[in-house]
Amino acid sequence: MAWHLGGNPEGDPWLLLHGGPGSGANAGLLAPLDLSRHRAIAPDQRGSGASRPRGSTLRNHTAALVSDLESLRRHLGLERWSLLAGSWGTVLALAYAQAHPQRVQRLVLRGAFALSRREIGDLLQGRASGKTLSAPRAFWPVSRGVALSALLARLRQLLQTGTPAVAALRAARRWALLESRAAARGQWRALLGVEGAEAAGLRAVWAGQRRRERRLSAGFRHRGDRIDPTDRALLRKFRIQSHYLLRRGFVRPGGLDCAVRAVALAGVPVDWVHGAFDAVCPPQNSRRWQAQMARLAPGRSSLTLTRAGHLGHEPRTLAALREKVRRS
Repeated sequence: MAWHLGGNPEGDPWLLLHGGPGSGANAGLLAPLDLSRHRAIAPDQRGSGASRPRGSTLRNHTAALVSDLESLRRHLGLERWSLLAGSWGTVLALAYAQAHPQRVQRLVLRGAFALSRREIGDLLQGRASGKTLSAPRAFWPVSRGVALSALLARLRQLLQTGTPAVAALRAARRWALLESRAAARGQWRALLGVEGAEAAGLRAVWAGQRRRERRLSAGFRHRGDRIDPTDRALLRKFRIQSHYLLRRGFVRPGGLDCAVRAVALAGVPVDWVHGAFDAVCPPQNSRRWQAQMARLAPGRSSLTLTRAGHLGHEPRTLAALREKVRRS
């Protein structure tokens, strides 16, 4: 497992958990921290980023990821650490805190993912993006109306091959475009009705996301079926992601509710931060779990809904994360 260190080696340790699954850590994860007094620890989860073998799903499941994190904590000689996680990373953070509550100082969870059929289906079947993709329908492995379970099974079958076929390449590119457009939709909705300097900031973020969309769309038109390094990274990412989503993150039905309950009863403080216009993971996830924690452990948790979509670098969400992390 690869991991990345930053900030003050003597500072309060923060474990940063990336989303995906399969994405890998990036420098943006450090943005909420005050690196003069926080120590950042950002691992690449199994098969992700620089962890080897890249893109591997062998013995890759949530319990193994939890074990990896605990091994890393011991290796670094840390008694306790705080966790900052977003999207899929919130699932892993809750699983770790449930298994090792005595090792967790606090949790800051952004855009909580519930692993629900609705979330996964809305993304992969295009409803979250809110408009028709420009890529040909033939670039997706099954036709409209096919059950989500069949779609996930077909995606996993395509993406697990050691030598990627054209169909796998096209599916990975389309999946990336679906993700990007869903993120942009939330950003656009957050922008509506805002004026002045704040509108300019939100519009800049949205414009950046739109540029990413255009680059991804260009992959269909200009690169054809040639595989370049960007494609290889997408294939590795979505190989892992299809592996996890087909099995609902290796979490049993009701498992996340149980994890939230365990964390609350263990007295671990949790700050939930969620974009009110998130088109990928609905804000209701954080609302529901915050309400559950408030009943079980009053005063140990908070909920902040921001004028933002799904991504952690959107201005209001980033400001909220900084406020939560830096108050310690």
